[in-house]
Amino acid sequence: MSTPKTLFDKIWDTHEIDVTEDGLSLVYADRVLIMEMQPQAFEALRQNGLTVRHPEKIIGVIDHVIPTKDRDKPIADPVSRMMVEQARIDYNEFGVELIDMFDPRQGIVHVIGPEQGFTLPGVTLFCADSHTATNGALGCFAMAVGTSEVEHLLATQTLTLPRPKTMRVTVDGVLPAGCSAKDIVLAIIGRIGTAGGTEHVIEYAGSAIRDLSIEGRMTVTNMSVEAGARAGMIAPDEKTFEYVKGRPYAPKGEAWDTALAYWKTLPTDRDAVFDKEVVMDAAQIAPQVTWGTNPEEVAPIDGKVPDPRDAETIDRRRMMERSLRYMGLQPGTAMADIEIDRVFIGSCTNSRIEDLEAAAAVARGRHVADGVSAMVVPGSGLVKREAEARGLDRIFIDAGFEWRDPGCSMCIAMNGDNIEPHQRCASTSNRNFEGRQGRNGRTHLVSPAMAAAAAVTGRLTDVRTLELKSS
Repeated sequence: MSTPKTLFDKIWDTHEIDVTEDGLSLVYADRVLIMEMQPQAFEALRQNGLTVRHPEKIIGVIDHVIPTKDRDKPIADPVSRMMVEQARIDYNEFGVELIDMFDPRQGIVHVIGPEQGFTLPGVTLFCADSHTATNGALGCFAMAVGTSEVEHLLATQTLTLPRPKTMRVTVDGVLPAGCSAKDIVLAIIGRIGTAGGTEHVIEYAGSAIRDLSIEGRMTVTNMSVEAGARAGMIAPDEKTFEYVKGRPYAPKGEAWDTALAYWKTLPTDRDAVFDKEVVMDAAQIAPQVTWGTNPEEVAPIDGKVPDPRDAETIDRRRMMERSLRYMGLQPGTAMADIEIDRVFIGSCTNSRIEDLEAAAAVARGRHVADGVSAMVVPGSGLVKREAEARGLDRIFIDAGFEWRDPGCSMCIAMNGDNIEPHQRCASTSNRNFEGRQGRNGRTHLVSPAMAAAAAVTGRLTDVRTLELKSS
């Protein structure tokens, strides 16, 4: 009888080519995603006289440095403009498909991959971006790599890696009204910490995870890296298969039937053993808001800013004190009393149509509070057009939000979208690090509905206290 395997084990074992004497695995890459941020990888290929081994298994995207407005004008920042121009040269020279800034599919790399059916169950996928784990929501192993590793991937379609450990986070029960996938993953990180998944691949399981849409699952796996994990995964099921079917890069005809039969074998075997297990009750999760400078520093919206004097260790106390100084907060402050200046709805965490629908349900019939600036940045051109077909753009515009073109935008703040020093932003992005959204900017991570609630009230607000307007 064969040994029971996890979802990760099944994928890794079918892609492992060889193992070195020191325990490193040579792994085959089914898919590679790249952005305009890797010109060094292509230059290294030139210098070494190498070609791209399998250009048909690679897609390039322009998303990080491009502006989200005035696309008809030249890119103002000279460095960003040069990066985009160089990407066009590199991709054309090496025969790699590029989804350029004027392509109707253009958008954030981790939105485009699943949206185009390039991300599939059972594959190995690599990208030089921290949040590559997003793709694992479809039941694949998707991991971030560095620029030097991109060169190796382009030249060989393989990568040398240590085999990660496995961890399962099971979230059972029914998620309360007003809560979403973003609240689940923030609660998980609040529980296990930003190092809780270090050296592990996290598989998310349980009824609350299965109840999520594929878009919600992508929100959860997206933030796996914020818990220190190498990747995040969710077993494929009928929702996955329905989501993938018919997409441009998905298998067709007999190839679909063959793929589907394989994908159904992927879920973790009943008696498989994980290196680490965590169990949570979805019913205990409330809408979450970060108060500090990493995603672990999070509290329920009906809670208060914690007191560093209650920290378990001196080091933790000092970290909390630093976070509170940076954020300009006092211990004991009610989270719902914190006023905000900016709102950002977007990023590879929360920029899909479901996210925009949730925010629009709050914004509909309301208006952005005086003194607050709010923007909505769809995750791709397809998301933008779908949102406009549903009238969501008018809801946001009528409510006083800016409606932008797709891109990474204020999540990375290297494209003209940023907050000013000491401004406070309710953001649907994935990182609240110091300076992440702009020098000395203060970021509170929230769900799309919570971000919209903050926009229309001018403060961090429990969305459960507002009447949602879905139509």
